[in-house]
Amino acid sequence: MMANERQGDLFSSGGGEAGHDFSPSKTGGAVPLADRFRPGKLSEYIGQDEILGPGTVLREAIEKDRIFSFIMWGPPGCGKTSLARIIAENTSNYFVEFSAVTSGIPEVRQIIKEAGKRLKFNGQKTILFMDEIHRFNKAQQDAFLPHVENGTVILIGATVENPHFAIIPPLASRLRFFAFKPLGRSEMEVLIDRVIEDDRGLKKENAVLPDDAKAFLIDSSGGDARFVMNALELAANMAPHEKDGKKLLSRELVADCIQKKVYYYDHTGSEHYDTVSAFIKSMRGGDPNAALYWMSRMMLAGEDPRFIARRIMIAASEEVGAADPLALMVAAAAAQAVERVGMPEARIILSQAVIHVACAPKSNSAYMAVNSAMKAAQDNPHLPVPLQLRNPVFKGAEEAGYGEGLLYPHDFPGHFVQQQYMPEEIGDAVFYNPGSQAYEAKFKERLGRWWPRLYPPSKND
Repeated sequence: MMANERQGDLFSSGGGEAGHDFSPSKTGGAVPLADRFRPGKLSEYIGQDEILGPGTVLREAIEKDRIFSFIMWGPPGCGKTSLARIIAENTSNYFVEFSAVTSGIPEVRQIIKEAGKRLKFNGQKTILFMDEIHRFNKAQQDAFLPHVENGTVILIGATVENPHFAIIPPLASRLRFFAFKPLGRSEMEVLIDRVIEDDRGLKKENAVLPDDAKAFLIDSSGGDARFVMNALELAANMAPHEKDGKKLLSRELVADCIQKKVYYYDHTGSEHYDTVSAFIKSMRGGDPNAALYWMSRMMLAGEDPRFIARRIMIAASEEVGAADPLALMVAAAAAQAVERVGMPEARIILSQAVIHVACAPKSNSAYMAVNSAMKAAQDNPHLPVPLQLRNPVFKGAEEAGYGEGLLYPHDFPGHFVQQQYMPEEIGDAVFYNPGSQAYEAKFKERLGRWWPRLYPPSKND
């Protein structure tokens, strides 16, 4: 079986494999620091107080050995796997750890079959911990449904993807979701101090971490505990012994040991949509700095610059619109330039467009107008075109009244004349409500003169 099976009484405080002692004394420190330093009980767990603080539902379930099926979702290194192994060590359930990356449905069926026997003959429940559960497709997730529902297995999943998108609704309805957050600064400080001072950590290495190195490491971590421990372990291995026998983990050494941070960004998952959402909302909100930051995050993660350009063009119409018609021209020109120039210089072109859209006066009138017009067209799909607006190009059209009575605006002062353009049934409908920002204020004033009944002066005019 490719899954790793564990039972609570087989665990050391470091959370080792069943039947193996992963303490440093037995392995010579061969087990990575991030693995051997995993917490063995809730009192050692750092972070996620909103989920695991005293009196919370999940903490009570663990302490009272009444665990239920749930999904943990959050970024890498925030403690999802560590919590699963705490549950394995501190409850009476049989525990099976399973990775959706390396195993599939045949292994799941075997686990479920054995879980059924275990429940029937021993009365022992089985916890199936599935890491990277979002890697299972819809058909594969369906395999869990009857067995979670009838209690054959307690399913605990871990994922970096938003389960509202990644988990099929029938299965999601049988699970609780807990959103894990990256570790905060104070929590990172606690973790680092423990690593430096604990025998399971770097105490035997006589490692010394100055405050500036600690601050740099925390700033670089993004709240990822595993990232921090891997960096500390490498630094301790690389640092020479000083005359006093200590190893100085200087800021320079820590910086050298930190490889380029991997930007977590699934191009089809929730992180993608959340980042794009923040980007758009920042342009809408008139914050060019935030918009540039989110755009930079996308570019560093390898997002297609053409996708970013398309979002800027949409925002130029949806968020700026008629308040600054130049915004769409800038955005469209930027999109064309990005195609011709490519990266890395395209980032400058995108930056110019983002700044223009973010700093432009805002109006969503075009967005609201077309939505209103679309609804009217859907509600009234069969209204005939008024005769005076029809095209009299065929023989007998004039006799039928096509084009009769149509007034030519250019024959009138100001090149405008009032006449009926809308079907009579919805003749008073108003879809476009101009704002009062910048260029659009001219539209508002002009429409008030042309169509005073539809656009009467407002109290603020």
